[in-house]
Amino acid sequence: MASVFVRANDAALTESRTAFAGSVLIGRGVIADVAANSTTIVAANHSDDSVTVVRPDTVTGPGQVPVQGEPTAVALADDRAYVLTSTAEVDSVVVVDTRANTVLATYPLAFTATAIEVSPDGKRAYVARTGDDHVDIAVIDTTAERVGTIDIPAGVGASIDGLRIAPSGRTLYAAVTTISGSRLLMIDTETARVRKALSLGAPIRDLAVTKTAAYVLTSDITDLGAIVVVDLAGFTVNRTIAAGSLPIQMAMPADGSRAYVVDYDQVAVLCTVTNDVLETITVGSRPTAVALSDQGDRLYVTDVEGEITAFRVTPPPMYSPFEAIAFADERELEPVGV
Repeated sequence: MASVFVRANDAALTESRTAFAGSVLIGRGVIADVAANSTTIVAANHSDDSVTVVRPDTVTGPGQVPVQGEPTAVALADDRAYVLTSTAEVDSVVVVDTRANTVLATYPLAFTATAIEVSPDGKRAYVARTGDDHVDIAVIDTTAERVGTIDIPAGVGASIDGLRIAPSGRTLYAAVTTISGSRLLMIDTETARVRKALSLGAPIRDLAVTKTAAYVLTSDITDLGAIVVVDLAGFTVNRTIAAGSLPIQMAMPADGSRAYVVDYDQVAVLCTVTNDVLETITVGSRPTAVALSDQGDRLYVTDVEGEITAFRVTPPPMYSPFEAIAFADERELEPVGV
């Protein structure tokens, strides 16, 4: 088990509410991305051409699922994982049954795929693609086995660096970076049209969406890391929260009360109400990705050595109008030989 350290900052004014809950060493190289829900954790083993499925509520060890190509991103809906893979010839979306640990379907894609998101009901997968002179979003209907397209007006040199769907499933948000700056797009999933666009400036690294706000993680050399809070009603910038030096990814609970930001060699825990950094978390190796369980009470951190570390987390009620989330009584991660 790797060494784990949680430091509670002075701003917290209380003992740490983050506790180590177990770890699993997958041992298959760098984990590029991780997704989780209430029953399942899925890790994308970038250098091993495989994904690992971990189910903490069972006594069996992690399941390994080979895929064609390097997995770069993963999205999860119920017992289906949607894995973005890349080879020298083609990028694809691989659908994995997380209960049987088998590949159900593979959807080859034109152009270079850069991000993936799945609808709440799991019936549609949205994949950002970059071509020679344009970007678009492929819409894979996993029920009808059809692929549609949402055209994105962006121009040469643009890329889509993140996709997030609203809890209702009716609106998709896309983070677009161009040679002149970045934009957040609001897209109607039924009409496949861009409804609104908001210029932000710095390159976008990740984003999260709640019912009322979008939280956009940006970073550049000049302004370093920041979370731009966007009011969805008016689609305007509400405020900006400092978020480290070199942030690459973040996870947030459904109420938006906390942001767990991967910032080079640590994970920073930010309160989005007070803008304070409450804690910093370090694991045995440099972290690569983070994910939260559906309830928001388990944080999973992956690293360059191929380990998944779990933490029990809950937002302190004194800092937020949101109610604290109680720790669920469930099986924790335990070291398992693979």
